[in-house]
Amino acid sequence: MSRTDREDVPLRDRIRDNPAPALRWLAGALVLFALEAGAVVNFVTGVFGPGVELPTLLSRELLPNTGYQDPATGAWQGTFLGLSPAYAWALRVALVYAYSFVVAWWLWRGYLAFREHYRYADWTPRDDMIDRLRGHRWGQFGAIIVFAFVVMAVFAPPLGPTTVEQSISNPYSYEIQYVQDGEVQSATIGQANLDSRSQGNPEQNVGPMQYDDYGRFHPFGTLPTGKDMFTFMMAGARVSLFIGLLSIGISGLIAAGFALLTAYYKGLVDLVVVIAGDSIMSLPRLLFVMLLSVVLSGTWIASVYNGGLLLALIFAGTGWPVLWRAIRGPAMQVAGQEWIDAAKSFGQRPRVTMRKHMAPYIVGYLLVYGSMSLGGIIIGVAGLSFLGLGINPPTPEWGRAVDIGQSYVTTASWHISFIPGVMIVLVVTAFNALGDGIRDAIDPESESGEGEGTEAAAAAGGGA
Repeated sequence: MSRTDREDVPLRDRIRDNPAPALRWLAGALVLFALEAGAVVNFVTGVFGPGVELPTLLSRELLPNTGYQDPATGAWQGTFLGLSPAYAWALRVALVYAYSFVVAWWLWRGYLAFREHYRYADWTPRDDMIDRLRGHRWGQFGAIIVFAFVVMAVFAPPLGPTTVEQSISNPYSYEIQYVQDGEVQSATIGQANLDSRSQGNPEQNVGPMQYDDYGRFHPFGTLPTGKDMFTFMMAGARVSLFIGLLSIGISGLIAAGFALLTAYYKGLVDLVVVIAGDSIMSLPRLLFVMLLSVVLSGTWIASVYNGGLLLALIFAGTGWPVLWRAIRGPAMQVAGQEWIDAAKSFGQRPRVTMRKHMAPYIVGYLLVYGSMSLGGIIIGVAGLSFLGLGINPPTPEWGRAVDIGQSYVTTASWHISFIPGVMIVLVVTAFNALGDGIRDAIDPESESGEGEGTEAAAAAGGGA
């Protein structure tokens, strides 16, 4: 069957006529998913509570990094292959990111297989967009950092040298073994944390890439409470990603719906949405978010994910006007095209017209401004945690780490505020860079950085 003949054939029928490429890709995808299915289940269930802990290939149970040095031989006991905790942890991190890279590469292979075997057109505008994005170095930088951040959130439990439950939530319920005076002894993790605190004194500080007195390796050092900071940061990435994606998803749906309605009906509908959107945008957003988070802190919704769901809904409710303003122009532009008038004249229902002929045109713009706005939400969540609002302790959050370490910035414990601060800046910059890359891929004329699109992007990125 030629590509021209495929145009009116549903995708499932095209796959049925040539199933081999699809089956090969599906078999590889199932193998990759089976290797780490437990991590996906743990991530989804862990968002709304303790969840379940299913075993995974790259878990700390299979690649342990905690143990003690045998006082007689000096060899490490309890770690993977007898490696030191630092090397065992680094090996697990490397394998997690290698696995994630293979998954991303396999998804790309799936797209190429679809384009070669099942797409009815030899060329689509999307091909040029992808080619431009592949040559956009600033956008690629953003994509790499965002990819690392997403992996950090999804695989937070195996990436940390310990777990949130053991080091942060319930440290006195777990014990570790260590060597003292040539003998193997036991202590609770809570007691070990007290003796491993970083409080600005060179004699009482565990910095980045250091061991504490109990033989535990801390890639980012410890907090003033002695808890492992790397574990804290990995779990905090999961919180930030959950709030950011949920809020952008909800506000994006609201913005797209209103953009389509106002562009199609115009008149009174457009006026009502303009008044509602401008009324919300006229309020200082961060102050408004702070007010709502305090007022709603006593409701049942504030208890879900220790306030994470509440923050996501607040950011979505206050952020949709920014996205709507950004995509209203493209929606108005496509609504004035001849094919929309033709669809109306043929009696096509408005819902069908908006879904089939208008929505695909604004999706790219929504993706651009949404990615830029996500960085602003991450900053907003960190700012609220810095002020003592937002996510409730003991749930880890990056802004809280900046807050608790601000008095140690000029001391030996500088890492407590510096590392999360740098990570916040890096992730927010990466989302903005990715948005720039997507924008330039969709509209090559925007690469000069001038015009209305750039101003709207800046407004969307700084919405928080």
